Amino acid sequence: MTVPFATSARSSVGLEWELMLADGKTGDLAPRAPEILSELEESSAHERYTVTGELLTNTVEVTSGVGDTVAAAVDDIADAIAAVRTVTTPLDVELLCAGSHPFAQWYDQKVTDKTRYNKLIDRTQWWGRNMMIWGIHVHVGVDDVNKVFPIINALAVYLPHLQALSASSPFWAGERTGYASNRSLVFQQLPTAGLPWPLDTWGQFEGYIGDLVGTGVLEDATEVRWDIRPAPRWGTIEVRACDGMSTLPELAAVAALVQVLVEHFSRELDEGRDLVTLQPWFIRENKWRAARYGLDARVIVDRAGTQVPVTDHLRETLAALGDIAVELKCARELAGIETILDQGASYARQLVVADAADGDLREVVRHLIREFRSGPTLREHLSTLRH
Repeated sequence: MTVPFATSARSSVGLEWELMLADGKTGDLAPRAPEILSELEESSAHERYTVTGELLTNTVEVTSGVGDTVAAAVDDIADAIAAVRTVTTPLDVELLCAGSHPFAQWYDQKVTDKTRYNKLIDRTQWWGRNMMIWGIHVHVGVDDVNKVFPIINALAVYLPHLQALSASSPFWAGERTGYASNRSLVFQQLPTAGLPWPLDTWGQFEGYIGDLVGTGVLEDATEVRWDIRPAPRWGTIEVRACDGMSTLPELAAVAALVQVLVEHFSRELDEGRDLVTLQPWFIRENKWRAARYGLDARVIVDRAGTQVPVTDHLRETLAALGDIAVELKCARELAGIETILDQGASYARQLVVADAADGDLREVVRHLIREFRSGPTLREHLSTLRH
């Protein structure tokens, strides 16, 4: 089966951010997306971003245009959020983001009435209805289809790093899970979700798609939901491994890391060098470790099985990629990775708030709402709780 790969500008960037809608008084999820989207369509037309619905009516997704830089894509996202707030604020609906809502229950949520979503739920049943998950997607343009799978396989080495930095789902339906990213393990229960198959060439991918279309598993390549996947329609590699980032600066930081990694791997291929890859069983173990321990994980970084703290390997990576970040004009955004390492990822901040509030997860939601508005505000929130 032929799967065309579109032409895109090398290392261009596109961002997608799934946002929760919450009742301003209770903090519980609010199924208000249809009316919000309807009002947005009537009130404005825009070219640089889109706002759309998702599987559940408690979610809107904001999507950037194609950016030459991370900053340009982030500006689009900020504009989209500002437009959404013109509708949500009068409705007393708040915006927030994390990989999971701390206390909402799956059976209270409504599925968006679209054929593709109805078919998904009909097939996946209980697991599909439990997809109360929010994430980010980072697209980076690739200039040669023959680079796509070598780069995906190399990116898989850094999948635990991205997952640990973004981990923001320590609670699930009111329970403390013991995982930094419960979302990542829930999401992989869907057919065609989870880790990418270790394919080497585009032809192998076309064979994979042909097999699954022919057996009725997929309708087309858009239904492949791997943690890192090709996006043939856009000519990009799309990283989907991350939990929803809780703040815009953190989204920018992770996007910059993905962009510089892809460009680095592309340059290595241009020079005829092989990219570092890991055995699939190491990739799987690393994913689990990052989901369980977040930034406290030790990850396997080479085929010999060398294990190091993910934070140390991240700092080594930042130092190695600094020059590329300057060239791509994302050095400021990439520096945000150090900020996450210093102040803790969202999952850790949420746990601190929950402990300070004697387990009251409504306070965690309030904390996430404040962070989404203002960036990380843990110190201020804890001060409020103590007084």
